[in-house]
Amino acid sequence: MQTLLLLAASNIFMTVAWYWHLKGGMNKPLFMVIMISWTIAFVEYCLAVPANRIGFASGWSAGQLKVTQEAIALIVFGVFMVTVLGEPVSWRHLAAFGCIMAAVAFLFVGK
Repeated sequence: MQTLLLLAASNIFMTVAWYWHLKGGMNKPLFMVIMISWTIAFVEYCLAVPANRIGFASGWSAGQLKVTQEAIALIVFGVFMVTVLGEPVSWRHLAAFGCIMAAVAFLFVGK
């Protein structure tokens, strides 16, 4: 559970670091946006690295950690896309999300 919470928190910071400037920050100089994003991403790394170490020490494989992280990233990004960027969710978003969730299931079956 600790691994999932840390991965979720790290993905919130990474999504903000990568996409915050698309809504209201497009007029800022690119170098400034990069510096702000790196600052935000530092927090993401401070959460993601322990999440992966804890998960690996608890018996998760690197593949399980990565695919789980991607699934969490899609959930976080989906919420960000709708709430912050105001973009609608289409059936293609849901289908892609279903494929990623299937990948997670495949890696955890029989483990």
